Amino acid sequence: TMEMKDSGSVVLTAYHPHSPARMAGMEQSFGQDIPPGHSPTSRKSLPRCGRVNRMLSNESTPPPPAFSRSSSQASMDSTSMEDFWCEVESIKESRADGAEEATLLEFKPADEGELEAEWLQDVGLSTLISGAEEEDGQALLSTLTRTQAAAVQKRYNTYTQTLRKKNKHTVRDVRDIFGTSDSSPPFEAVPVSPVPSNGLQLPGQKPVWKSVSSNSCLDCGLDKGSPSVTEELSYEVSFSESITVLPKVQEWPKTQRFKKEDSALPKFIVRKSRFGLTEVGALSPEDMKKIRYLSLLELTAFYDALGVELKRNRTERVRGRENGLFGVPLAILLENDQKKVPGIKVPLIFQKLLLKLEETGLETEGILRVPGSASRVKNLHQELEAKFYEDTFDWEQVRNNDAAGLLKMFIRELPSPLFTVEYLPAFITLVEKIPKIKLQLQALHLLIMLLPEANRDTAKAFLQFLKKVVANEGKNKMNLWNVSMIVAPNLFIYKGKRANQQEMQAAATTAHIVRLLIRYQDILWTVPSFLISQVRKMNEAAMNNSKRQLMFDKGVRKLLRRKTMERERPERPEGAVTFPPYLQPDIPEGVIRVYAPLHSKVSMAIQLNSQTKAKDILARFHCENSHGSSLNTRGQIQSLHEIGGNIGQHCLDPDAYMLDVYHANPQAEWVIKPKAS
Repeated sequence: TMEMKDSGSVVLTAYHPHSPARMAGMEQSFGQDIPPGHSPTSRKSLPRCGRVNRMLSNESTPPPPAFSRSSSQASMDSTSMEDFWCEVESIKESRADGAEEATLLEFKPADEGELEAEWLQDVGLSTLISGAEEEDGQALLSTLTRTQAAAVQKRYNTYTQTLRKKNKHTVRDVRDIFGTSDSSPPFEAVPVSPVPSNGLQLPGQKPVWKSVSSNSCLDCGLDKGSPSVTEELSYEVSFSESITVLPKVQEWPKTQRFKKEDSALPKFIVRKSRFGLTEVGALSPEDMKKIRYLSLLELTAFYDALGVELKRNRTERVRGRENGLFGVPLAILLENDQKKVPGIKVPLIFQKLLLKLEETGLETEGILRVPGSASRVKNLHQELEAKFYEDTFDWEQVRNNDAAGLLKMFIRELPSPLFTVEYLPAFITLVEKIPKIKLQLQALHLLIMLLPEANRDTAKAFLQFLKKVVANEGKNKMNLWNVSMIVAPNLFIYKGKRANQQEMQAAATTAHIVRLLIRYQDILWTVPSFLISQVRKMNEAAMNNSKRQLMFDKGVRKLLRRKTMERERPERPEGAVTFPPYLQPDIPEGVIRVYAPLHSKVSMAIQLNSQTKAKDILARFHCENSHGSSLNTRGQIQSLHEIGGNIGQHCLDPDAYMLDVYHANPQAEWVIKPKAS
C-alpha cells in the first residue's frame, strides 16, 4: 500500500526555496523513502541494481537517526520501489559515462511581491500592474467566478501592499480601480448555481458515488479488475466553485492509504454535455492562450479553496543547444523540424523512437525497465546526431532496449523538464497535500492545460505510448506501476542538478503522478467546458469593448449619423422591431449555412432541430457528395468547425447538438474541413 499523510512538504531538485528557513526544514524530512544506507553520491563497489538490492534488503542498516520521517510523505514499502532505484542508478551511470552532459538551469531568488506580479502577468492581468486599460485584461476580469476573483484579489492586495512598503510609487487601492466599497467584493464575479460537493466529505460521511452506464461519455477506467462503482466528473462548473464542503485541515485523515495495484484506481467518466467534448487541439492558438490564463487562475483558486499553497519555481535562464537532437529546447527543436515537415507538433526524433518501439518493442519483456548497453546507447546517440536528418541512419541496428534508453535519454536531456520547471512543485503538491484522487485528477487536469503547446503535445505522444506498453503487460511483464516507477525519475529527476535526498524522498509521489497521467490521459487532454464558456465570455466582452470604443470615436459617429440620415425610411411604423443579422425575417430561426470548400457541393442550408448533431450534418454532406467528392478529402477525417463570433475556431465533437451550439454562438460560420492532426 501507499501511505500519504497530511503535513510537511516535499521539494524536488527543480524547486527553488524562496526562504533560507525552508532548506533547514527540509533536512528534517528525509526518511524512509530513501533506502537505508543509500547515499545519492555514493557510487562505488557494487554493480548497478545489486547495490540497490542490498539497500532494499531486510539486512540493511537502519536509517541514520539524524533524519526523521516527514509526516506528509507518500511512501511505498522499500521492495515495491526497487525498479525506481534501479532506474536512478542507471541514470547516474549514464551521466558518469559522459553520455549526458549537464545543462544547468539558473534560478533567481524572488523578491517580496515579485511572485505576485509574475502571477498577475501569467494570468493575463498585467493591466493591474501597468494601470493601462488593456482589452484582454478587462475582458478577463468580467468573466471571473467568485473563487477566481478572490484569488486575484488576494494576489493583487499582496502585490500592492509590498509596493507601498518599498515606497516605489503610489499604488491605487484595488477598490479604486474597480469602484467598489469596503463591503463589496473588488471584482464582479460571474454567478454560479449551487452544485453538489466535489467529492470532499466531513469525517464519518461516506462519499456519494454514482454508478453510470452510458455511451455518451468519456470512459477512463480499467479493462479488468476495476472497482464496482464509477465516479462521474463534471466539466460544467469550475472545480474551485464545486468545493462546497471542506473539512478543517486538522480533521483530514492523517494517513491515507491506497494500493499500488492497478485495480485500486477509481474509474472516472466524463458525461458529454449538449456541446460534446473538446480536445486540446480543437481550439485556435489564440483561444488556447486564454485557456492557459484561465487554467492558472482556476488552479490557484482551486488550491486556495483546498487550503493548499500553490508553489511555482522561477527560472532565470535555460542554456541549451540550438541545433541537433538531444539537449535542444522543445520549441527550438520543433521550429527546426517544421522547416522539414510543416505543421508537425512532436519532434521528428521523438516520433521515430516511439514508432520503432511500437513496431517491435511493445511485447519485449522488461521494455523500459531492462537497460540497453550503455556503450551501444552512447554510440547510437552520436550516430543519430550525425545521420538522422540526412536519412542515412540504420534503424535496423537498434535493439528495442537501446531504443528505450534513447527515448528516456531524450526526455532527460531536455534543457527544461517536459512538465516545466515552473510547475514541478505543483505536481508534487497535488499528491502530498490533496487527499482524494478525484481532486488530484482535477488539479492535474489544470496543470496539463497550463503546459506550453510543444510540451503538452510531446507529453501526450509519450503517454499514449506508455498506455500501449501497459496494454501489453501479458507479454512484456510491465504493469502500470512498473512503468510508472521507471518513467518517474526520467520526468521528475532532471539534469539541472544531481539526484539528491529530496528527490529520493519523492519517489513514490512521482510514481503515483505518472500512473495518474497514464491511466486518465483521455480525460486530461480534454478542455473543461467551463473554461470554454469563459473564453466565449472573454471574446464577447472584448468585442463589446471594441464596439463601445468605436461608438465614442467622433469621426465614426459623424459618419454613422450621415449614413443613417441617407438611409432613413420615414414610413417606418412606430414600434417596429430591428432584427440582428442572424435573425433577419428572411433567414429562418435555426437555419445555418454550412460550407465545405473541399467538396463538390460547397455549401448547404440546413434546418436544425433539437436532435441534430454535428455528425448528422457531416453524414448529409457525405451522402450529397458520395459520387463527386473532391480528391482533397480522400483519406482525411472531415470535421465540422465553428469559426468566428465568440470563438476563434472550434472543431466540434461529432456528438455536439448543433442547435445548442448555434444558440451559444449565432454569429459563427460553419465549415467542414479536415481535422487537425
